[in-house]
Amino acid sequence: MHNYCARMPQSPTRSSEDASATQVATQSPLRALAHPLRSRLLAQLKVHGEATATQLAVALDTHTGATSYHLRKLAEAGLIADTGTGTGRRRVWRAVDPPRRADPAEPLDEDEAAAAEWLQRDYIEHFAERAGAWVSAAPTWPATWQEHCGLDDHAVLVTTEQLTALSAELAEVLDRYRRAGAGTPGARRVAAYTALLPIDPPPGS
Repeated sequence: MHNYCARMPQSPTRSSEDASATQVATQSPLRALAHPLRSRLLAQLKVHGEATATQLAVALDTHTGATSYHLRKLAEAGLIADTGTGTGRRRVWRAVDPPRRADPAEPLDEDEAAAAEWLQRDYIEHFAERAGAWVSAAPTWPATWQEHCGLDDHAVLVTTEQLTALSAELAEVLDRYRRAGAGTPGARRVAAYTALLPIDPPPGS
């Protein structure tokens, strides 16, 4: 969930409808996401694109009543928006960029901090599920995909400034490849995760 603890695949460029949805947000996005189904709904929309409550219920193995309710809560928080392309009561939802905090440097309140920690741990579980699914499915994929997909780690030694630059460069590379395979036969979506995790203790400790 980009800008909120972990970097998941970003949503498409925001439209005017998305901006409006962001402006009328009525609750903290962090608090809105601190629910297992809501975090999965948002992840599904970010990775797989626009969908109805019914389609999301099928994808997440739940019922439409639950998805409809939690989709409304996500919309109230400015995390998703109605595309306006549905018919009748059939609404089609899309993920939008989360609302920016008025002062990013201001500490989270106690409830938001608790929600942020919960969200990070839930995200780790979600990642573990997807990574585990790849381990099981890998033998069915061509050799090149098996070679380059999956988990890997690299130890680097950086200053605070270099860490900031590294994070920005990784984001730029991922953004450059976001639609690189569009229209190409054989192209497949890949979920790219970044996790810069300190090995040494914090400075000054």
